Amino acid sequence: MGTADRHRLIGELLRTREEATVDELVQATGASGATIRRDLEILAANGVLKRVHGGARSLLARGDNPGYGQRELEDHEAKVRIAQAVDPLIKDREHVWLDSGSTATEIARRLSHRALTVMPMSLHGVEALTRNKDGHAPELILPGGRLTPGEQSFRGPMTESNVRSLRFDTAVVTPCALNLKDGLLAHDLEDAAVKRAGLESAARVIVAASKSKWNASAVALVAAMDTVAVIVTDQEPSPEDLARLNKLSVEVVIA
Repeated sequence: MGTADRHRLIGELLRTREEATVDELVQATGASGATIRRDLEILAANGVLKRVHGGARSLLARGDNPGYGQRELEDHEAKVRIAQAVDPLIKDREHVWLDSGSTATEIARRLSHRALTVMPMSLHGVEALTRNKDGHAPELILPGGRLTPGEQSFRGPMTESNVRSLRFDTAVVTPCALNLKDGLLAHDLEDAAVKRAGLESAARVIVAASKSKWNASAVALVAAMDTVAVIVTDQEPSPEDLARLNKLSVEVVIA
């Protein structure tokens, strides 16, 4: 089992239980105790878990929303497929607003070779977009504002103002949750405000969301579903949902 697979398995185990010992993780992964201890140190540094004597403790035991490090491990293959499906929907030389979050980071990795102008809403996205060393990285515009710990995303009035001062061909929005009744949702009002500024400043809105986001819980409304042009997802909509989306003229791309 490779390092990335081990990290994902450890993250998944600690979403369903409060603690796991090194011995339990050795048995689950087949790795050595020394390897598991190194894994736990790395995952703790990335905000996935808390390192404790003899093992690790979940950060989600009190029902908190998972942090960035945890989410980056989850649904990884689906996020890769979603990023691959978003890529051809964006034309060269477009101006693109790109949301924050783990799905957006995967999309940024995919767009890192493209001739685009991109405003990424997190430092994770900035890093992914500038990793390409062949000289073909997108031109970046940074929004400014306040950085949130862990998420490394831009927030606040300065961010919103700078986003709204520009016009984009496409906004790629990665909601925390969505449903056909309410629309696109976020976990907090500041994130919702920044997402709203991005989509309202763009001629076209692409929503990228794995199946775990469908009908999930979130408290802050971003926008209604009729603002969306395309949804890219690994969730196959029911015939009823597909009919409602067709009525709203929302294209569905299954990744």
